[in-house]
This record gives sequence, C-alpha cells and structure tokens, in this order.
Amino acid sequence: PAWLNTRPSRSAGLAGGPPGVSGTRAAAGAHGGKHGRPIESPARNLHAAMSVLQKIADIEAEMARTQKNKATNAHLGLLKAKLAKLRATIVTEGTKGSGGGGGGGGGFEVSKTGDARVGFVGFPSVGKSTLLNKMTGQESEVAAYEFTTLTCVPGIFYHKGAKIQLLDLPGIIEGAKDGKGRGKQVISTAMSCSLILIVLDVMKPILQKRKIEYELEGFGIRLNKKPPEILFKKREKGGLALSVAPGCQLKDCDEETVAQVLKEYRIGSAQVRICCDASIDDIIDVIEGNRKYCPCLYVMNKIDQITIEELDIIAEVPHHVPICAHHEWNLDGLADTIWKYMDLYRIYTKPKGQIPDYTAPVILPAGKNSIEEFCLRIHKSLLAQFKVALVWGQSVKHNPQRCGKDHRLMDEDVVQIIKKI
Repeated sequence: PAWLNTRPSRSAGLAGGPPGVSGTRAAAGAHGGKHGRPIESPARNLHAAMSVLQKIADIEAEMARTQKNKATNAHLGLLKAKLAKLRATIVTEGTKGSGGGGGGGGGFEVSKTGDARVGFVGFPSVGKSTLLNKMTGQESEVAAYEFTTLTCVPGIFYHKGAKIQLLDLPGIIEGAKDGKGRGKQVISTAMSCSLILIVLDVMKPILQKRKIEYELEGFGIRLNKKPPEILFKKREKGGLALSVAPGCQLKDCDEETVAQVLKEYRIGSAQVRICCDASIDDIIDVIEGNRKYCPCLYVMNKIDQITIEELDIIAEVPHHVPICAHHEWNLDGLADTIWKYMDLYRIYTKPKGQIPDYTAPVILPAGKNSIEEFCLRIHKSLLAQFKVALVWGQSVKHNPQRCGKDHRLMDEDVVQIIKKI
C-alpha cells in the first residue's frame, strides 16, 4: 500500500498527536525519549521487515523471468548475492532471542545432552511425535489435528552405546524461513543438530520434500553437502586475486561475475583460491561464512497406506528410509541408518592390568577422532598428564602400538592412557 512508503513530515508530526498532547510533545515522542534517545516504533520495525520481504520477493521474481545463458550469468550472480544479503538480515534479526529461538516470543531451545543431537523436521501431522514416542518412550502429545506439538520436545535414544538426543520440533509451514509459524525458531534449533530427519508423509513425499528443502536452504542449511574447497581471505589492498586449481573450473560464472559479487559485499581486495568445481552459489556461501553443512535423512512415514509397487518407486529417492511409526515397522533399520549418517566412532577404554570396558564406549565424531580429543572427552586435565597411549584396533599396525596424541583412532579401537610420572 502507498501509505507504507510515505513518511510524515516534521510539520505534520508537530501538528498531529493524540488528544491532550501538544505538538512539541508529540514530535518529541516520535523522534526521541526523555533524554533525546530514539524510540523504536513497532510500526517502523514492521515496515522495515515488510520492505525486506518485498525486496526478496522482487528479486526472486526477477530471477524467475530471467533467461539463463552466458549473457545473463553475471546478472543472475549479482541477484543471488543481493538475495543472500537480504536473507542474512532476516536470519540475524530472527535469532535475536532466548536460546537462538528468534523474535516474537521466547525460544524453545533445550540444553544439549548426550553424544549427538538429531532433529525431526517436517510439516504438521506427518508422525514426528509418534516416531519420538516409539523410539524414546518420551510422551509427546499426539492427536489427529495439526499443530499438536507447539514447542520442542526432547527425548533420549540409546544405540550401540551412544546416547543420542532426539528433538521433536513443531511442524513448519511454507514461508518458515521468513518467520511464518515460528519457522525461524524451528530452523534455528535444527541448525544445532548433528543430523536432520525430514519426516515426510509417504502419500505426498516429493512435494513436501521440495518445500522443506527450499525453506532450509533459504535459512543457510545445506543438506547432504560438504563445504566447498574455496579459500577466501580479505586484504587491505591489491585488488582481487582469483586463482583456480588445475582440473577445476567455475560453473556458470567467470572472474567478472565473482568481482561483481564481491563488490556487492563491499569487498574490493581479496584472495580467492578455488580447488573444486564451484558455482556462484558456493562462492556466496563462503563469503557469508555462516552456512551449516548437515547430513540429512528423509523418513518416509505411513508406508502402511501404500502398495509394494508404490514403495519400490519411493525407494528411488536418495537418502531415504521407509517406516511406519504407528506399527513400529523398520525402526531398527532407521536407527542403524541414523548411526551410519552421523559417522560416530566408539572408542573403548582399558585400565592397566584389566580387560577393556566394552559397556561404556567414548563416542567421538569422525572429524574429531584423535587421541587428544579422546582425552578431552574424558577430562580436560588428562591431556596435561598424558605421556603415551597404547592402542589396539584397526588404526594401528601392531597390537598394542604406542601412539602420540595426534594419532587418529578408528571405530571400536581400544585405548590405554599412560600418564607422566
């Protein structure tokens, strides 16, 4: 509407105001408080948020009607950079709340416990709460109507000696990345998870899958992707130094497009080293620097409602697990797949002169599997007293083998720590 784009002049503010308040006091209330400090108006904040969303919609419409060819690659790259900046503004404003939950009410972030965290994301009434109840025994409210779960319900799930925290998040709707239906709070909590389970209704899986992926991608979550091998470093002077490793190439962009994207971010001098087949989206992700690369599983629920032939068609979807939470079908297969995608290592401890303790392994992520990380997981004071470690298992050539703190462990290794005298 036109009234949203008009600002009252100072004279109008002096003349107007509520009954019984002079024009001077009305102007003071509009421009400052008792000590001359500006007062944030809710209407002004609403107008700013609506203007950002309108800009995002305009850019997306412009991208949709622009033909994709070599002549328009630079223009599309610049539009993508502007879109990423506007979305980053919404994300920053949305995470200003308790526990990263976002504005508009308190957040529902819960304290992180256990060795890993798994979040259930999906549309309302797809069976997330039923799945949590069956896997953990936690009582999450279940009903036949939508939006039964209105806050984050945690539960603990034990598998292969690991303590895994499951989070039943409220159902998201279209526009969640823009804040609709507490969507920012849901997705912000999902960003803290080691693995995301997207629970889908098997009767309409592809439609729901695309919509949820679009919402998560818009919030900066990259599903089943690895960070691009791009080195980005700002410099004070020297201009743009762009280099591409042998055997790698830029996809649908060139050096001029990269320079325009950096100019949009007000970066005039930088070093960019590309060691992979990178697109302009990958370069924007590296410049933003706040992307979450997370493994993801698509849980096809309610398979009791389809035939075997339809299940064979669903099986062509990558990264999927078919289940029926109500009848507890294939929950063991889901647990094994969760373990595989989280890529956790079980490290067993061995006290001196005793047999290894196989009942309580130390759980380490695949990227933090050194003996140093192993000592820190047990107790931070153990590293200061560390002398050498005796290791049995697949990571060594001899059993046992004396190893230092930089040695990389593998699944089901046995470790004995020898302290300094």
